[in-house]
Amino acid sequence: MESVTPTLAASYFDGTSARAHPVQLQLVGGVLHISGEGIHLQVPKQAVQWPERTRHGRRVAHFANGGLVQSADSAAWDAWCAASGLTESLVVKMQQSWRWVAGSVLVLLALVVTVQAWGLPVLARAVVAVTPLTVDAAIGEATLQAIDQHLMQPSQLPVAEQNRLRASFAHNLAALPPGSLPPWKLEFRKSRIGPNALALPGGTLMLTDELVELVAHDDKVITAVLTHELGHVQHRHGLRMLVQASVLGGLGALVLGDFSTLLAAVPVFLGQAHYSREAEREADAHAVLLLKAAAISPAVMVTLFDKLELLRREKVKERTFDTSTKQEKTADAWLGAAFSSHPADAERIRFFQQAAQ
Repeated sequence: MESVTPTLAASYFDGTSARAHPVQLQLVGGVLHISGEGIHLQVPKQAVQWPERTRHGRRVAHFANGGLVQSADSAAWDAWCAASGLTESLVVKMQQSWRWVAGSVLVLLALVVTVQAWGLPVLARAVVAVTPLTVDAAIGEATLQAIDQHLMQPSQLPVAEQNRLRASFAHNLAALPPGSLPPWKLEFRKSRIGPNALALPGGTLMLTDELVELVAHDDKVITAVLTHELGHVQHRHGLRMLVQASVLGGLGALVLGDFSTLLAAVPVFLGQAHYSREAEREADAHAVLLLKAAAISPAVMVTLFDKLELLRREKVKERTFDTSTKQEKTADAWLGAAFSSHPADAERIRFFQQAAQ
């Protein structure tokens, strides 16, 4: 007994008018037969743009030479397609399966995490390796101007004290072989974000008055802090971070269509952004090497953590209520970005204490 070729009731539009013609569809031998009152068409299957199956909505098939057929009964259309041998692609089957969709989302999230955690750092290192040092200097100058406009005020430390601290730091680095350190210059600023230290691309190191006062102008502690910041310059962390942020920001700007905002925010971003914990550990290791070369115990860095912890406790007692956000301001928010992104103090204290042994 011969099998009956399945038929489907549909509406045909000839592409020249808005009138719908009731028709019957049959797929025989790779040819779509369209039959209705005064309508007898035969269209090769290859000349038909078959729709992907979806859960809702009309089913529509377009013809290469114009015209279309459609059906509001999606279930009947899908059953007719299956009976007529119109197979679905793997992509369509995956789209209709919640398991495949959930799995795809998990794979996408894993890919994003992998790219951000490993792919971007590798890319950034490669880009920085072929980038001239003059680029760091230019970015550093622009960043310094932006910081002075938005974050810092002129230092209130006496000029003689600033010069003394510069000379002390230079003296402590004098034992290192010539050419082993990048060019650097030390700047002082009064901060709006509390005790802080910054390293800008190109070699500008910045200490806030508040940090100098916090450690009671102790030359050795300040040298320890500055050797850490010099480690960021040595490893070009600022430029590496900028490359990574620019890739992510560029992708976002590509979606949003606004590159001007990204470019305008670069200098301020560098002045406030957090380094990765990997970069902080690299800078800590660099600091240990320089401190030992200067015959200074790495344990002096612990003094900074102790004083910061005391300051945090004091600020906790002085919590204020922010009327704009209806939330309490915490001490960590006041201490500034330079320390909030670092590895946990306990971990760093242990590292410097072990290095001192």
